[in-house]
Formats: sequence, structure tokens, C-alpha cells
Amino acid sequence: MNAKTRINNLKSYVKKPYNIILLVLLVVLAYLTLLPLVTIFMDTFTVHASEVRMVKGSVKGDLTLYHWKKMFASGVTSQKTFYEPFANTMLVAFLSCLLAIIIGGFFAWVVTRTNIKYKGFISTVFVFPYIMPSWTLAMAWLNFFRNSRIGGAPGIFTVLTGIPTPDWFAYGMFPIIMVQGMHYAPFAYILIGGILRNMDANLEEAAQLLHASRFRIMTKITLPIVRPALLSTFLLVFSSTMSAFAVPAFLGTPVRFNVLTTQMYRTLNGMNPGYGYIMALVMIIIGVSILMLNQWVTGRRKAYTTITGKSSNISLVNLRRMRNPLSVLLIIILLLVAILPLVSFAVESFILAPGDYSLSNFTTEFWIGEGRPDIANSEPGILRNKSIYLGLWNSLRLSVLVSLIAGTVGILAGYSIAKRRGSHLATAVNNLTFFPYLMPSMAFGAIYLSMFAVRRGFIPALYGSFALLVIVGAVKYLPFASRSGINAMLQLSGEIEEAGTILGISWWKRMIRIIIPIQKTTFISGYLLPFISCMRELSLFILLVSPSTRILTTLLFQYNEKGWNQYANAINLLIVVIVVGFNLLVNKVTGASIDKGIGGNA
Repeated sequence: MNAKTRINNLKSYVKKPYNIILLVLLVVLAYLTLLPLVTIFMDTFTVHASEVRMVKGSVKGDLTLYHWKKMFASGVTSQKTFYEPFANTMLVAFLSCLLAIIIGGFFAWVVTRTNIKYKGFISTVFVFPYIMPSWTLAMAWLNFFRNSRIGGAPGIFTVLTGIPTPDWFAYGMFPIIMVQGMHYAPFAYILIGGILRNMDANLEEAAQLLHASRFRIMTKITLPIVRPALLSTFLLVFSSTMSAFAVPAFLGTPVRFNVLTTQMYRTLNGMNPGYGYIMALVMIIIGVSILMLNQWVTGRRKAYTTITGKSSNISLVNLRRMRNPLSVLLIIILLLVAILPLVSFAVESFILAPGDYSLSNFTTEFWIGEGRPDIANSEPGILRNKSIYLGLWNSLRLSVLVSLIAGTVGILAGYSIAKRRGSHLATAVNNLTFFPYLMPSMAFGAIYLSMFAVRRGFIPALYGSFALLVIVGAVKYLPFASRSGINAMLQLSGEIEEAGTILGISWWKRMIRIIIPIQKTTFISGYLLPFISCMRELSLFILLVSPSTRILTTLLFQYNEKGWNQYANAINLLIVVIVVGFNLLVNKVTGASIDKGIGGNA
């Protein structure tokens, strides 16, 4: 190939916008996803400013094995610092997964395989705890079950019954497992229910004709078919619960029950950041391994046919006399889990003296009060509090900027990847856009803390700046937007854009006038999902905020740490209203619903 041909090929290559987009994304995403891993790895071998006294004869920036030795081979220190939190993390994640699958799987089976009443209501309300921030149920648990020995004032359960809750029930491993299991049960419900809903009824009908019992049909046909969903649910929920921070922080801290995320937060904000970076690496390795295992498991069986062109009339289990009482029982359970927590937040935010629920003890001080010397250091109510409005403003503008950046890059990435599908360049960019999803949120925040703590070349030290929050949020939520963009573009025929090209319409106008209008609902979801996720995020930003960049979720955490429970409950209610409101907006604008196709109209 001569030089002229190469030049012509190069000109032809750069004239195609999607090639330029892919090249730019490759460089930028490699810098923002792969380089931070190298940075955090090096920081585990580096003496930090706060560690100079502990590492004898060292100065800041020296290389050392101190952190690795102290973390894994220093007896009691290793046990308390790493091994106990690690064991707690694995056990909590495993048991939370089991609980989520049992609860979610049971509701999925009841809704799709029985003649239970009020299916539409049950399906809609059941996913409500998953829409709300993860710590919502944790705060509700404390409102109901805290005891006077540790919580300072008894919870609603003790006030109503006179029975003090034991420490193991109110705090620590048990409530963390219960809360995380209930929070992720809707996730299992969605995955398992979707398969049960679409499963070919002929499989079960054939077994019934052979006079097989319901139990045998369940164990020999239904469970094997949903096994991939069960395993996938287990792995994905395990990864999520392993990286959870808010729930263990709210429920475990009062009794010093530590998991990797709470221990990482303590070390990175204390005198041992090197320990925290090692924990972040461990969590990243586990998270990536789990999700790779999930992809391997789901990809092993290329054909797992459960939907055919034949009969789809599912033979529902007739609950007979149990139909009405079971329907009522399930609705009561859902109201207790999904609605009652919101009521508890409202009640607790109006209580002047914790533990006293008489009408004379109700006050609006924590909402519209100017502040009293005897209450929370004269902190004004949240509707008159400048810190709250600053946090709300920061949360809203952060979520808007993150959604705009992630959504726009997601559209461009989806367009370009679809155009060059199968090429090495498109595959590399596709993997890089998905890579942030593999990393636990707090670990992801830790690597950006490491990378931008100091100036590196022409990149300034961004720690403490609002720009760093925007960058880390946009990169973390890019997978949501890029998946929407890719799915939208793969549904479009190439002939649609080719027609515009033949008519001489520029690439920019083709995108604005043709492609985006056709798939606008999918693209809109690519903007709104990052917005909603960012509004309720705590783990990702907790290590990166400064006094001037605090957001609502970190303010909630700080108020809770100070023991100002009424303010924390009021802020929590405010966040839930905003998040749920925008979820309803997503459904209204896009017509999407995460429980769609499961509950039906019964």
C-alpha cells in the first residue's frame, strides 16, 4: 500500500464521526477508568503524610510494604483491621442474598403462578423499597427498634409494647441482613418474575397431564428454568450488598460492627489511608470477579428456551380459601415495609423529645424553627437552614450535570459502538463504558480520591472541588446511559441514516432531526436514570465532599452521626420525595416501569 492510498484511507476514516468519537472516548475513558487503578495500586505502597510517624525513617512519598504487612500479617491489628470486617462483609452479603431471593422469589411466584388478588397493586408497591435510597429502611428500623441502652431513647416498638429490644435485634448483623435483604428483594422479584411470566406453559401442562404433583413440577421444571435468574440474582445482589456503606454505617456503627466499607471510610478519613486503598483494591477485585462469573454463568448455556410460539395460558395455582387471607396478608406486609417507614420519618421529624409520642411532644421546630440553644447547637429547621439549601442546590446541580454528561456521552458512545460493532475499537470502548459498573461505589470514590489528591502533570488537584464530584458521578453512571444508547441504536436500521446521508444532510442534523427523535424515550431514560441514581447516592461521594460541596445525602449522614435524629429523618423524607417523584417522572415520560410485565392487571 503506497503513501497516497494510506492518506486517502486516513481521510476516509476521520470523515466518519463515529470513528473520531470512539478514539476520543478510548483515550478519555482509559484515563478515567484504568489509570486510577494504577494510581490506587501505587498508593498502597506509598507513605502518606499522616503515616510518616508510623513508618520509621521515612518521608512522604517513599515506597514501603508497611501497609500490606500491617493489613495481612500483624496479628491482632490485621484481625481487627481487615479479617473481621472482611468476614462480616462476606457473611452479611451471603445471607442478604438468600433473604432477597427467598422473599423476591416467593412474591414473584405468587404474582405469576397463583390466582392471588390485587396483583397490580402488589407488583407496584413491592418494588417501592428498591426505588428508595438503601438507607431508608435502615433509618426506619432504628425508628422502630432502637433501644434506650444504645439509642438514647426507645423506639416506637418499645413505646407501644413496653418490650425493650435486645442489642442484637436493634443493631449489628441481624438488622443489616434484614434491611439489605428487603431492599434487594424487589431486584430478585423483577428478574425471577420476568422469567416465570414468560415461561412456556406447555412445560407445566405436560407434567400435569402426567399427574405430577405441584411440588414435583416446582422442583423438576420451574426451579431448573429459573436457575440462571436465581444465580444471576445471587451474584449481582452479593456484589451490591458487599459494597453497601449506608446500611452498615447506620445499623452497625452503634455496636462497632464493621464491614469493609465502614472500615475503609474510617481509615481513609483517619491516619491510615494506605489501609483504605488496600481495602478498595480488595473490593474491586471481588466485585469484578463476581460480575465476570455472572457473565460466564449466564453465557454458558446459549439456548435456554422458555418462550415458544405455542400455548402461553399459564395454569394458575388455585389458592381456594387461602386466596383472600393471603392477599390481605401480603398487602399488610407491603404497607409495613414500603409505606410505614415514610410515616415513621414524618413522625420522628416532629418529635421534640425522642421516645415520647404524645401529641404535646410534637413540634415543627425541626422543619421551620429558627433554632434553640437546647437543641442541636441552635441548628435551625431544615426549611430555614442554609446548609440544607446548599446541600439541596449541590445535589440538584450535581445530578443535572452528571445526567447531562453521562446521557450525552452515552448517546454518542451507543451510536459509535453500534456503527462499528464487532471492531476492536468499538469493543474496547464498550468495555470501558461498562467497567465503572463493576467497581463498588465507595471503592470507585477511593480511587478518584487517590488520583486527584495531588497535582499530576497538567491535571490539577481536584480534591474538595465540585468538579471532582461531577467527574466521578458522570463516569460511574455512564454504564446506565451507554446501555440505553447502544440498545436504542441497535434497534434502528442503518437505512434510516443512509437516506439522510444520500440527501446530503450533515451528521449533526441527522442526529438531531432523525436519530434522536425516533428513539427519544430511550435516550431520555439515559439522562433521567443517572439523575435519579445521583440524587440518592451516598457511598460514591462520602469520601470526596468538602464543607462547600456537601450534598443532601452526606448531610443526612453527618446529622445522623451527631445524633440529631429529627433533622436526619426530615432530610431523609425530603430525599425520598424527590427520588420517588423523579422515578414517577421517568415512568410518565418514557412509559417505562421496572415491574412492567410482571404484575398484570388483576
